[in-house]
Amino acid sequence: MIQVDKLSKVFGSYRAVDDISFEVGQGEILGFLGPNGAGKSTTMKMITCFLPPTSGTAKVCGYDILENSIQVRENIGYLPESAPSYHEMLVEEFLRFTGEVRGLSGNDLQKHVDRVLEQTALQDVKDQLIDTLSKGYRQRTCLAQSLLSDPPVLILDEPTDGLDPNQKHEVRTLIKRISEKRTILVSTHILEEVEAVCSRAIIIAKGKIVADGTPNQLLARSSYHNAISLRVKSLESESLLAKLQQIANVQTVQLLDAGKNDTASFQLFPQQGKSILNEVEQFIQNERLHVEQLYSEKGRLDEVFRKVTLNV
Repeated sequence: MIQVDKLSKVFGSYRAVDDISFEVGQGEILGFLGPNGAGKSTTMKMITCFLPPTSGTAKVCGYDILENSIQVRENIGYLPESAPSYHEMLVEEFLRFTGEVRGLSGNDLQKHVDRVLEQTALQDVKDQLIDTLSKGYRQRTCLAQSLLSDPPVLILDEPTDGLDPNQKHEVRTLIKRISEKRTILVSTHILEEVEAVCSRAIIIAKGKIVADGTPNQLLARSSYHNAISLRVKSLESESLLAKLQQIANVQTVQLLDAGKNDTASFQLFPQQGKSILNEVEQFIQNERLHVEQLYSEKGRLDEVFRKVTLNV
């Protein structure tokens, strides 16, 4: 549905996007991650024909952004960063205006407006000035305009930036709900977005792709993948530390805290690709330890993010 081929964008001496290539299949929600200034928004603007590339190209639904820009735009719903809109308009008035720009009219226009009002749960504020809406409702209003023509491809640039936790949850739930029949590209610097909504993620830094995989594949690159956090009742933490280091497939053990309320906390890191949960549980039984906390980590995306973006 989206094919990006050696896409680059240069501003003077600054290379914002540097020869990137990737594809997004039908039904995928692809997270496009990166630190501020990584080239995410510039890439979005080239795919949506807002900016011409310096070199390379991209296709949306088979249409080339250089040769078939009108057809590309007809197949895309776009939510730009910061959700721009006309604050002096009413919500429904803004949606009708956007629909008219896209060539809708009459009963057909009203049918599409009613559909997106329901999809985005905006019926209660449809007669309200956009300027009086909360940031979450403004974000939903601009998401609604991107859905008006029922496009097969959605490109959402920082859709939850600046929202409170409840508003983020609402927008993410909405994105998942509308993804069944669409391909969605979500640009974000919020790592929790990946696990919350994305089926796959690309990390970009200094204009280059530095990682590409499912959330689980990215988590597997973390040194905390399958690590065990353990807190037990113990008066001999150093002695216990030495024993924990002898468990099969354990690479290293860190003593995090000792002596507080006669407990000791440890972090056990497995050898690469190994799971040590069963071995740790067997050790606990053999040593008859009193366990206060035990859990296995999936990994930490923030660690993976730092690792791949700081070494570019």
